Amino acid sequence: MKNLEPRPVWAIFDEITRVSRPSKNEGAIVAWLVEFAKKHDLEYQKDAIGNVVIRRPASPGMEGRPTVVLQNHVDMVCERNADALNAAGQPFDFTRDGIVTLISPDGGWVQARGTTLGADNGMGMALALALLIDPEAELPPLEALFTVDEETGLTGAFNLRADMISGRYLINLDSEDEGEVFIGCAGGVDTLARFDYKPESASENLRFFEIVVSGLLGGHSGDDIEKGRGNSNRILGRLLWSGMFAHSLRVASIDGGNLRNAIPREARAVVGVPETWMAEFSRLAEGFCADITGELAHSDPDVSVSVLPVPAPASVIDADTSRRLVSALIGVPNGPLAMSFAVPGLVETSSNLASVKMEQGKIVVTTSQRSSVESGKWSAAEAVEAVFSLAGARVEHSEGYPGWAPNPDSQLLEITKKAYRELFGREIKVRAIHAGLECGLFLEKYPTLDMISTGPTILGAHSPNERLKIDTVGKTWRLLLEILQHIR
Repeated sequence: MKNLEPRPVWAIFDEITRVSRPSKNEGAIVAWLVEFAKKHDLEYQKDAIGNVVIRRPASPGMEGRPTVVLQNHVDMVCERNADALNAAGQPFDFTRDGIVTLISPDGGWVQARGTTLGADNGMGMALALALLIDPEAELPPLEALFTVDEETGLTGAFNLRADMISGRYLINLDSEDEGEVFIGCAGGVDTLARFDYKPESASENLRFFEIVVSGLLGGHSGDDIEKGRGNSNRILGRLLWSGMFAHSLRVASIDGGNLRNAIPREARAVVGVPETWMAEFSRLAEGFCADITGELAHSDPDVSVSVLPVPAPASVIDADTSRRLVSALIGVPNGPLAMSFAVPGLVETSSNLASVKMEQGKIVVTTSQRSSVESGKWSAAEAVEAVFSLAGARVEHSEGYPGWAPNPDSQLLEITKKAYRELFGREIKVRAIHAGLECGLFLEKYPTLDMISTGPTILGAHSPNERLKIDTVGKTWRLLLEILQHIR
């Protein structure tokens, strides 16, 4: 990657990919940012939560220009394939291993080997840092703000102190579509359901199978929610429901998905079926696999549902909890729930059935709801709560975060539109996004901020299919330089 253009940007991104930065474990990347500032004699500030600001003074002749904040989050979504390996050929571990990066055979994309790439938001970080140290660029005063734990709680943005930034304008570099500029985003909230269960001895007349749902594309639970991709937890729940009520299926264990903001790609369950129903269950499973393949033929064509014999476990989940859990998994709202009438084509409200995990005596189901309308966000969360409550689960909501209301009269937007037109001879698309950005929280703390969000093209974010389009990095770099030179 270090030989790609613009070289300073790619060289910094290459360094970033070598630093561990899972959400809530960003100590290594925060320390790396502090060392970067020291190495280049730049003023920096770090707060107690781990947010970092690095400042570059104005270029000669630009001292009277307003300060611009370049904002990114430092953490990344850590999704991996089960067989992902590190550079040494060992099982990949995000807490210690650098990302193994590859350039696609056609030379157009950078991706990772079996893991998320971390271009979300690592490339935004690289662009901001390269601007801080560019010796030739004529720039206004810059404040590069790096926040922690955006992906799992927006902790950095929630706890940002009022004295951390002073800029009038803020450019968020966490968007993933070159040629588009975003001026609004959805707010979100997580809804968790906990089922208490009792283990029961597995009956001797049960024959056990492992059901595995895999091969799904997954993706970002906001930006990709309307693309018709399969949700592994919902698919697994459907098969369990059919087997439970038709063939007295018993659930021994269940595990699906990982992160609240990723559409789950894989799920599995160990189930027991009475010996007298084995043949019928096999036919049911075979027909179900064919149905799912047909349903997702155009939106998620590599879906796989396998049902293979396994040794009998010592216990199963009590039948009552199994029925209530499975009923909730197929009844809870999932996917797009409403489309926007204000912004054509924009998903207004959605829900994601993100993960199902077994803990000691408990099964925890994590979901996330998003909406560009605050009341719509809470309406979706209450609908999810209602289903889980009827199923006998204990339900709680996270604090949530606000959306970012579009400002079509933004001066920064006008500068951006003009800069893009002059550079590339066409209009930039002005959009709102269903994914969550930190901008809504910044507006609560700095009500006068004028903000936009932009960035290079990233596909498959939050999944091991994540890839970064190489030529869009250079275009984003040129656009940023042009915008900053025309700030008034």
